[in-house]
Amino acid sequence: MLAKEQLDRINELVRKQRSEGLTPEEASEQKDLREKYIKAFRSGMRNHIEGMKIVDPEGQDVTPEKLKEIQKDKGIHNRD
Repeated sequence: MLAKEQLDRINELVRKQRSEGLTPEEASEQKDLREKYIKAFRSGMRNHIEGMKIVDPEGQDVTPEKLKEIQKDKGIHNRD
C-alpha cells in the first residue's frame, strides 16, 4: 500500500481539483499517484486471492487447479 503521506496528497489534490482546479504539474502528479495507488492495490489483491483456499460445505478443498499451481509455485498451502 502507499505511504500515508501519498494517500493524503491524493486526497488533497482531489479536494483542490473540485474547488479551484489543478495546475498541469499537479494534474501530472495526481495521475502518477493514482497509478501507484492502483498498482499497489492490484498487487495486494493478487496476493490476497493467491493465498485463498476454497472449501465446499462438506469441507472438501475445491480450490481451482490454476490457483493450486500458483500456490504450489509460491510455497503456499503446501500440497502433497
